[in-house]
Amino acid sequence: MLKNKKIIIVMPAYNAANTLKDTYDEIPFDIVDDVIVVDDASKDNTAEKARSIGIRHVIRHEKNTGYGGNQKTCYDTALELGADIVIMLHPDYQYTPKLIPSIAHLIANDLYSVVLGSRILGKGALKGGMPLYKYTFNRFLTLFQNIMIGAKLSEYHTGYRAFSRDVLLNINYHANSDDFVFDNQMLSQILYAGYEIAEVTCPTKYFTEASSINFRRSTIYGLGVLKTSFCHFLQKKKLGKFKIYQKPAIKNG
Repeated sequence: MLKNKKIIIVMPAYNAANTLKDTYDEIPFDIVDDVIVVDDASKDNTAEKARSIGIRHVIRHEKNTGYGGNQKTCYDTALELGADIVIMLHPDYQYTPKLIPSIAHLIANDLYSVVLGSRILGKGALKGGMPLYKYTFNRFLTLFQNIMIGAKLSEYHTGYRAFSRDVLLNINYHANSDDFVFDNQMLSQILYAGYEIAEVTCPTKYFTEASSINFRRSTIYGLGVLKTSFCHFLQKKKLGKFKIYQKPAIKNG
């Protein structure tokens, strides 16, 4: 049941020229309708590489907007192109595109509105080379968030995620940070809005050219996650009112 669903892959890209084609070549175009690459002012030739391999929708930010800012452009563009299902796939070849059919089917068949590729289910994370300190941070932060938010996700920090059109139209992702904590805020918004989230086991691999934030940025991200968890808790208990949980302005429906 994918023939009536327009599936668009979005790739938030930064210095991904060396891995973009490997990622693109594994996308199952028998079910995927289109690909969007947003080059966030890369220092290499990411945008040129994307065009050379045949990607039609390539957007280049002249100024770096950050990981969250990049995704805002990705989702806005996908909605404008009429996507029914939007799957974010990092172009650094860290997550396998071979899971796209499984992920898409869960949304296309109205089983779930959001699907995450989890590195924690199974033994994908450490086996794939995730640094021990990142794995430890992941486990602690996920436990804390599950307690504060009242969910039971295996992880909140994967970059492999898919959304129905309805989700993107009804959460205020433009109110989120332009930095890495954008991902976390988005899941908080989705859970607060009452959407169901599925997880599928996702192998991953860490290597020199795979994007990864350093210890300092990881710490900043972790503090942002804690803040998001507290905001969610306060909003849910009606002890606070935060902009990210407000209904978004009308988008292209």
